[in-house]
Amino acid sequence: MNELVFFYPEGHEKHFQHGHPERPDRVEAIKNELIESGIWNEAELIKPVSIPEKVYYSVHNPAHYENLRNSRRGHVDGDVETFLTEHSFQLALNSAGGAAAVAKHVWENSSKGFALCRPPGHHATFDQSMGFCMINNIAVAAEYLVQEFDLSGVAIIDLDVHHGNGTQDIFYDRSDIFFFSIHQIPLYPMSGFINEKGRGDGHGYTMNIPLPPFSGNNARLEALETLILPKLSAYKPEIILISIGFDAHWQDPLSQQLASVDNYAKLIKLISDWADENCSGRLALFLEGGYDLKVCSTASLAISKALLGEEWDDQLGESDYHETDQWKPDLERIRREWKI
Repeated sequence: MNELVFFYPEGHEKHFQHGHPERPDRVEAIKNELIESGIWNEAELIKPVSIPEKVYYSVHNPAHYENLRNSRRGHVDGDVETFLTEHSFQLALNSAGGAAAVAKHVWENSSKGFALCRPPGHHATFDQSMGFCMINNIAVAAEYLVQEFDLSGVAIIDLDVHHGNGTQDIFYDRSDIFFFSIHQIPLYPMSGFINEKGRGDGHGYTMNIPLPPFSGNNARLEALETLILPKLSAYKPEIILISIGFDAHWQDPLSQQLASVDNYAKLIKLISDWADENCSGRLALFLEGGYDLKVCSTASLAISKALLGEEWDDQLGESDYHETDQWKPDLERIRREWKI
């Protein structure tokens, strides 16, 4: 059996605003499902590492750090969606430290990991909090690997239904981090178009695969199999990090992507198999969005089983809505532009 480690954000329930969709129940539903399955108790729980300032300040502007540290309640950077309590800054640091710790363990042990990061992170840019995110967990994890272990090829795959604009922003000028994203457009944050490919030394190291609403499972599978995996083979990353958001599921209230739990598990299994064959199995997942509790718990169990090489079950099935094929011309355009 493959090794699987988890990070659980102790105290995260103190980051809470009544009525907000990014609520503590999300992580607790996942944890309880994994406990009931027996996977949680058999796995190692990873403690956060302390993030060196040089790592943090490569990912976020020092002014951003000070703004968060000095904020106690309300909202940050004028973003009405991203709330703060007096505990939020420390919990955000803890979440990023847990992300870095999982990445470290996965790198050193050629293993698999799943960081239940909360608050989430992939919308936080170099100098701005937004979209429920304050510190970009997966970006901190990637930068920690680059600086602490001298890595020069890290792949980040964002499977949240919303574009990981913050992660893209942070690494847009760099070639040592290849950022991939499958997401819905039009949808918040209205970025991640096909022509966004990186800048300067980073040109050609950002691949965006925007899908229209109601694209469904086949679109996501084809995007991974025919676009992302071939580019991974050409790039030859030393480790793969995944921003995993369950809000592409057909039952999630914030999108119309129509993905199933089975689809999530198939995507993770394909990436996991690729990692086993090409980068010593090194694969780490970081929780982002997903706001239906049953979806979060069921999908987390399914992808955990996929990481372990076990069979999974989709208790929720597929959507009754008809999947369209309007995504096919977009994927063909991406193939032409990337010469795949």
